[in-house]
Amino acid sequence: MQPGVYPYEFAQVPAAPSLPFGAAGGVPGSLGVVQGDGQIPYTPEAAARKRENAAHWLDRDPELKCYLPGVPRAMYMPYPYQIVQSTNKIHIFFAFSNAARVIHLDDVEPPPIPQWMGHSVGRWEGDTLIVEVTQLGEQPWFDRAGNFHSDALRLVERYTLMTPDAIHYEVTIEDPKVFTQPWTISMPIYRRLEPDMQLLHYRCTAFVEEYLYGHLRREPLVTRWEGETIVLEVTHPQIPPDRSYERIGR
Repeated sequence: MQPGVYPYEFAQVPAAPSLPFGAAGGVPGSLGVVQGDGQIPYTPEAAARKRENAAHWLDRDPELKCYLPGVPRAMYMPYPYQIVQSTNKIHIFFAFSNAARVIHLDDVEPPPIPQWMGHSVGRWEGDTLIVEVTQLGEQPWFDRAGNFHSDALRLVERYTLMTPDAIHYEVTIEDPKVFTQPWTISMPIYRRLEPDMQLLHYRCTAFVEEYLYGHLRREPLVTRWEGETIVLEVTHPQIPPDRSYERIGR
């Protein structure tokens, strides 16, 4: 996937707390990959929740907490991944958060409870790999713009080789709890061509400690940051234990 592409962000995300950080707090736009009119067919209730998510994405986005990205988000995040095919399995290893998924080409019982990366079962139709993904938990988002789904999410992915170095990726998304109808995204996935290319894991878990638990410290690690043009005062509000638990696990 092209670096920096988050395909569902149709406009700038209004995140005033990130503005002092300049480009470090920015989210790049993209041309969009939602097929048809480019709009996600939310129910009215789900559309309201999406807008609320966008307004509070710094607190709610699972990516910022280094949680597993889920599917299909893992397939278009700006981090590399490796696809390895064996006789009856296809393994995909992701740089971000040490994530991985297995596409089963044989009969395998699904897990008893929903999973962050779901349960993937594939089959070949000519030169196209068709993958049905079920048992997806509701925790992952689609992107940084607050687009979300429920645990009723069902995906049908299609992987078709375009050239030796590019795969056409298409996924149809169905979730009757959130969307009024199925919808589809489509994009190319590009091979990294560096001669010494290897997958370097981005194990970002250690960096989220202050973000998630800083408000629990008796003495905050950082209370003030001063640069040449701006001074930031860092204050951790007191969060009730039940609300703190919800924030960590959401």
